[in-house]
Order: sequence, then structure tokens, then C-alpha cells
Amino acid sequence: MAERNLICIACPRGCPIKVVTDDNNEVVSIDGATCKNGEKYAANEVTHPMRNLTSTVKVVGGTAPVVPVKTSIDIPKELLFQAMELINKATLTAPVHIGDVAIHDILGTGADIIATNEMN
Repeated sequence: MAERNLICIACPRGCPIKVVTDDNNEVVSIDGATCKNGEKYAANEVTHPMRNLTSTVKVVGGTAPVVPVKTSIDIPKELLFQAMELINKATLTAPVHIGDVAIHDILGTGADIIATNEMN
């Protein structure tokens, strides 16, 4: 059995949560969550943490050298550094529009790397 203490980020309350897992990393108990979203967050955080990744991608022919981007959905935390290696190699050509895809299905996660700003 393992015990992990978290501060929930599912809402602004910031509930302190204790999660107990068994030897197979299966959740045995969750204490301190005041809502279902907190329980879901805590269970996911200890068994399979996911993150939204934000960065920038180079732009060719734009008014600035880079455009901000993010993942369209959360990706596994353990893939963040690999994803950044691909993002650092990516380029878009101006004009760039919000929602334009810089990388489709990054690392087979189902997440696209999308522009979050306009660029002429």
C-alpha cells in the first residue's frame, strides 16, 4: 500500500486529498475530495497523470518568429518531453489562424498541437 497527498486542482477550492493505492497501483481509497471532479482528478493523478501542454511553434513569413500553441486534449505526463522535442522541430507558414494544426495526433495520443493565436 502507498499513500499520496495531493492538493486538488479540479476547482478553486484546493481540497487536500489523500489517495491510498495497493501494490498494483489501483486506488483503494480517496479521502478529502468534496466533489466527484476531485475524486476523478485524484484517481487519475496517481494512476495515470495527464497534462495540457503549451509552448510555441516557429512561423515562417510571419510578423513574429513564433506562435503560441497547445495540445487539443491532455496527454500523458510521461510524454511531455518527447512531445516538446517534436514541437521544437515544427514550423507553420503564415498566415496562421487560431485552431490551425501544427502537429496532428502527436505521439499517437489523439491530441493535435494547435495554434492559440493569429499570425499574419
